Amino acid sequence: MVALNAQVDRALADAEPAVFWDAHRGSPRDALPGSAEADLVVVGAGLTGLWTAVLAKQRDPGLDVLVLDAGRAGSGGSARSGGFLSESLTHGLAHGAHLWPSEIGALVELGARNLREISEFVTAEGIDADLRLCGKTAVATEPHQVGELRDEADRYREHGFRVLFQGAGGVRADVDSPSFRAGLRLPDAGGLVDPAKLVGGLAEAARRRGVRLHEHTPVNSVRSARGGPSLQCPQGTVRAARVVLATNAFRGPLRRLRRYVLPVWDYVLVTEPLPDSAWDRLGWRDRQGITDSHNLFHYYRPTPDGRILWGGGSPHYFFGGRTALRHAWRPEPHRALAEAFCTTFPQLEGVRFTHRWGGPIDSTTRSTPVFGTACAGRVAYAVGFAGLGVAASRFGAQVALDLLEDGETERTTNPLVRTHPMAFPPEPLRWPLVRATRCALREADAGERGRWLRLLDRFGLGLGS
Repeated sequence: MVALNAQVDRALADAEPAVFWDAHRGSPRDALPGSAEADLVVVGAGLTGLWTAVLAKQRDPGLDVLVLDAGRAGSGGSARSGGFLSESLTHGLAHGAHLWPSEIGALVELGARNLREISEFVTAEGIDADLRLCGKTAVATEPHQVGELRDEADRYREHGFRVLFQGAGGVRADVDSPSFRAGLRLPDAGGLVDPAKLVGGLAEAARRRGVRLHEHTPVNSVRSARGGPSLQCPQGTVRAARVVLATNAFRGPLRRLRRYVLPVWDYVLVTEPLPDSAWDRLGWRDRQGITDSHNLFHYYRPTPDGRILWGGGSPHYFFGGRTALRHAWRPEPHRALAEAFCTTFPQLEGVRFTHRWGGPIDSTTRSTPVFGTACAGRVAYAVGFAGLGVAASRFGAQVALDLLEDGETERTTNPLVRTHPMAFPPEPLRWPLVRATRCALREADAGERGRWLRLLDRFGLGLGS
């Protein structure tokens, strides 16, 4: 343990409190100069909000679209994520099959189509976002996870995915770690992207289509008014025919959403660029993203310049759902991440981390998004992507626009959209319940799923990283 502590100290010594992807973000944009009007106002300039603006202009090029963000475009989870593109809209195939066994086939098809259309759009727009549909690998690191991974392989086969189940030797021949006991390689499921470049590319695509985007313009309230919703900003009043709320983990102007969204903090490290000799020791030829099979899982991926991004583990919740970015630089979760990294890849001893940060994830009790309308159907919302929103945000934008048009589509008639997750209890009950659930998940990762988690399982509830 002493040797591990010293190794972790050295690895973290030069890690700057900075987001690795920030180097790829564009120039800041002006705040809204005063009161304004628009056909459609989008609150939030992350991936959900920017996809909403672009898709709205694709549906109706003459629509006047205004996007407002309280900070910088993508400054929330969108450009602070690991950049994993998931084909799943239901927080994983197993979770979706448990919640909606009769509809899971349609949900799989919707998710696959969504991912395919993202790739086609990025290519057509010439967005240099380092997008690669390279699939993914899930690994078992505990004995009880091997059988679970076999079951997951069978489930993916049933839904038409190419599947390679790897024993310990097979997975270590692909990506070498002494902790890997088995692997599930899914070559066609998901991929990777630079999330900040994707945000920047979407913002530019929106600008080319005539969308107005203003940063540093918080929306404090939204209410019904004659002629359409009225939004109150420090700069003045914004009147709109329709509104989409894409605030996700951050407190938005619609009070009801605060009952459904739990901001849980996730933390990330990025290494220095690895020399070729280190990559030779690792293997990892396909440079795909990897997750382990814990409830409180780690995720890791190579970056385009030869680093490793390492994140996840135990999520953190702050009383009252606080999202102030001062929580992004806490030493304890970064140290825990470094310990896990050093244990997983001991052959990389001496590699240092250069970046460390964190960000809030918009979790729900169901770990799937919540959709709906307010203000007599003139305000729509799509929030709660639970850490898998890099791709699903586009689906959420489509749903929000469908709801505003008040038409039935294959998206809006799906139970993922029609039904709401259970609301979280208010404080002061919320904080101890979240802590108790996190402790129970940690115990389950050791192989014992207790009564509390079994009760949550019955209702499709839980808390993950």
